[in-house]
Amino acid sequence: MATKLIVNCETGEQTEVELTAEEVAQREADAAAYVAEQAQRDAEAAALAAAKASGIAKLAALGLTDDEIAALV
Repeated sequence: MATKLIVNCETGEQTEVELTAEEVAQREADAAAYVAEQAQRDAEAAALAAAKASGIAKLAALGLTDDEIAALV
């Protein structure tokens, strides 16, 4: 079973304690929420990169040089 470490800062004593069912459930919920948030951030980053690439392609199609596009980006 999962455990947590409790440290008494005054004495330096360390105690390892098993997590309660509620703490285990919370840990699992937090992990699932993190995975979902990370997937959302990854999707947003991919969409931003695609939009940037599309914009650069459109500027190139208008006849701008790579140096001109770099100056705008």
